[in-house]
Amino acid sequence: MNAKIVKALRAMKGRCQVLLAAPVALSILFATVSPQAVAAPQRIVSLNLCTDQLLVGLVPRDRIAAVSFLATDRTLSAEATALKGLKQIKGTAEEVLELKPDLIIAGEYTTSATVDLLRRLGQTVLIVPLATDFEGLRQTIRTIAKAVGEEARGEATIAEFDERIKGARSTVQSRPTAIAYQVGSLVAGPHSLMDATLDAAGYANLANSRKLGPASRLPLEQLVSAPPDLVVLANAPSDFKTVLADNLRHPALADLMKRRPNVHLPMPYWMCATPRIAEAVEILASMKATGLAHKRTSP
Repeated sequence: MNAKIVKALRAMKGRCQVLLAAPVALSILFATVSPQAVAAPQRIVSLNLCTDQLLVGLVPRDRIAAVSFLATDRTLSAEATALKGLKQIKGTAEEVLELKPDLIIAGEYTTSATVDLLRRLGQTVLIVPLATDFEGLRQTIRTIAKAVGEEARGEATIAEFDERIKGARSTVQSRPTAIAYQVGSLVAGPHSLMDATLDAAGYANLANSRKLGPASRLPLEQLVSAPPDLVVLANAPSDFKTVLADNLRHPALADLMKRRPNVHLPMPYWMCATPRIAEAVEILASMKATGLAHKRTSP
């Protein structure tokens, strides 16, 4: 074979080896970079009060572009202080798009029209179901943590929550009854966060054995005539000025509070499925451990 041809073929072989090696080298380079480190969203918008509180516990504040307008309402949010200073929005599509988010987190009941429009415009939207028990809470944390690239932090949050729940369990074997009584004579029935909270603290939810009215209402007359061992006031009488809260200011309830152990468990503790529910369990468990002594608390 001609020497020039042999030399040319050798040169071509060398170039081919370089070209073949290049994809392998690139694959090795990118394999050393975590997909989460590359793709983790840096401009996250939360449209829901509950997802606001979960998000701020999972990512640094500088990755949160905005939260809901209720985020810092102390009567509703257990993380009002942590969320203070972040941009708050009403949740319109125009507000969200202006922020140029790379992830939008919404609750399953967040304005469907806005969520649908954002999706049709190509935005990445994560819909988070609202949990009604502790297992649902754990799943929600894992869902958000995975979406924001903070799975390890999510697992650490769950582990801390589980440890607090375990530590709060009273060693007293009896299961006294309790009812969470709210404005408008509403009570927390089965398959609710408060029901799970009472159970974790060692109580039997008396509402589960009562015939409740529309929207889980228990008339004040029935509560007074056959009260539980512990009355949990989900709302303070001064929280609402409307006639809807007259049940909380009724003399019959005031008299019951003098005769029965009771505790005020503010709404932010249990309104949303967040790790702060552990504090509610701790408060209730301490009531049981101390013989259901009268006690009041605030967030």
